[in-house]
Amino acid sequence: MLYLVRHASAGDRHAWRADDGARPLDSMGHAQAEAIAATLAAAPVRRILSSPSVRCTQTVEPLAVKLRLDIERVAELAEGADGWRAEALVERLCGEAGDSVLCSHGDVIPEVLWRLGHCGIEVNPARCKKASIWELHVTDGAVSHGIYRAPRTFGASLEELT
Repeated sequence: MLYLVRHASAGDRHAWRADDGARPLDSMGHAQAEAIAATLAAAPVRRILSSPSVRCTQTVEPLAVKLRLDIERVAELAEGADGWRAEALVERLCGEAGDSVLCSHGDVIPEVLWRLGHCGIEVNPARCKKASIWELHVTDGAVSHGIYRAPRTFGASLEELT
């Protein structure tokens, strides 16, 4: 299983005066990050990968602490990253044992989902709210289908898109 996580709430981009890559989570974002950690803590996660942006690493930090895993910062998940490289990363991870969590941005995740959709996987890339999770199920080394989990549904019913 691969979990594509969109970073949690990080305030208003336009009000932030410093480098956008350094923009941290706001108080709602920290609560969302804790909810993500609680949601994924029981999964057999072996790797946590993240955009180098602070808001992304902070989103998966509570999960990394719970699971005692390091966060791997990778350029393929950075905001504005090339969609081909992000898709290639997902494909490589499909061949690895154990689950992986990938935290990225609202431009990268829909691009990856769109590319997977062209391979016959029915997903709706428009669904990508902050702190949401796309569960990508892997069968025979490839993504077979996806389940979208909006932040408000953690622990509740899932909407499966096949």
